[in-house]
Amino acid sequence: MTDNLVALSASELWDLYTAGDVSPVDATQAVLDQIETHNPTLNCFCLVDADSAVASAKESEVRWQAGEPLSAIDGIPVSIKDLTITKGWPTLRGSRTSDPDAPQDEDAPAVARLREAGAVLTGKTTTPEFGWKGVTDNPLTGITRNPWNPERTPGGSSGGASAAAAAFMGPLHQGSDAAGSIRIPSAFAGIFGHKPTFGLVPNFPLPGHIGNLANMGPMTRTVTDSALMLNVLANPDSRDFMSAPASAQTENYLNALDAGIEGVRIAYSPTLGDNGWADDDVANAVADAAKVLADLGAIVEEVDPDLPPLRPVIEVIWSAADAWMVDMIPAEKHELMDPGLVAMAEQGRNLSVTDLVAAQATRIELGNRMARFHQNYDLLLTPQMPLEAIEVGKTVPDDRDMKEWVEWCPFTYPFNLTMQPACSVPCGLGDERLPVALQLVGRHWEDALVLRAARAYEMVHPFIAAPGYV
Repeated sequence: MTDNLVALSASELWDLYTAGDVSPVDATQAVLDQIETHNPTLNCFCLVDADSAVASAKESEVRWQAGEPLSAIDGIPVSIKDLTITKGWPTLRGSRTSDPDAPQDEDAPAVARLREAGAVLTGKTTTPEFGWKGVTDNPLTGITRNPWNPERTPGGSSGGASAAAAAFMGPLHQGSDAAGSIRIPSAFAGIFGHKPTFGLVPNFPLPGHIGNLANMGPMTRTVTDSALMLNVLANPDSRDFMSAPASAQTENYLNALDAGIEGVRIAYSPTLGDNGWADDDVANAVADAAKVLADLGAIVEEVDPDLPPLRPVIEVIWSAADAWMVDMIPAEKHELMDPGLVAMAEQGRNLSVTDLVAAQATRIELGNRMARFHQNYDLLLTPQMPLEAIEVGKTVPDDRDMKEWVEWCPFTYPFNLTMQPACSVPCGLGDERLPVALQLVGRHWEDALVLRAARAYEMVHPFIAAPGYV
């Protein structure tokens, strides 16, 4: 048995469970101890249910002893983001306007599939209020911090999940992503995060204000663990009318994961035309990663997709969505909310119907252009975040001429707009010794290829762990 169970991936725990060398109870208790030690500093979890987790682990232990595990993640600790409804636990969404006594009698599809697979749910991770921004702080639970440097943000909106993964508080973490909320925090915290093709992972209740921008997906320390988790999450649920039918959800994402990328055509775009930018240290790391992929046999060509200006599109759609969401909350409670969210909602109220329709029209054109682009290229490679993690408690960095968080996320939201699969892959450390990452984007429903390319890179450049946690 290893001396430190929290250092193990889900796939490594599976091997030890199979051999009878480690029990799910042992692994779960190790994760709970890790949470107890480091959560007071990092503030990753807003709820920890140790009693329930240990009880679930004991049930899993019985199944393993009988040789009847439910799945490859039976007995594996997993966290749930506090935007995701979970039976028996309040879903407060980082807001003082939420009712902690609201009914807690239903699991979201992702949670239901994880329970059915025998996963051990440890608790709920923090998010900015209603997931509205790319950093994780809110009036209810305060600031969540980055394990690499507690004075920096782990990103958002799945920042609690990314910080928990980076600090070894469990191998599997559920995130959600409507404008980058899996990939932003994965990049800042140096973990792997995958935003699936829209509809691959059912989502209920589908957020009314952001609809088909929103995706559920895995956040892990290895690509293999994300493939394991996606095998469970990508199963049908009739509550999501926009999710893929069962006939389309037959992929095993572990199959051919290690098959390499010989002959895969990759377009490398450092700036997405005029849409993006990157600091020199990030740009250099991603350029080096492009060379690695070429050395592995991929056909890599530096080329920009022909894309229209995209920031105005997401700003219109996002602010209109925030206006709708805030207006669903009684006006007398608005003073309890994040002032930045209230201000964003006010911007949305000043939009016209024509503004919103024009943004949606550009979104459709963007999707069409990317579909044509992928006739020639299997994957698109970009930087993930253009800079290293910014200071905690800030929506924009102090030393940049920026007003909104989307200004420093130019590579994330375009692929929510197009509904394509995209992942954040750690590719080293920047000048401030904080993680930097590349992004891989694929055609609709080709999540397996996206994961395979990420795994090919990981095999020759294993991801660096945050120091001081194992």
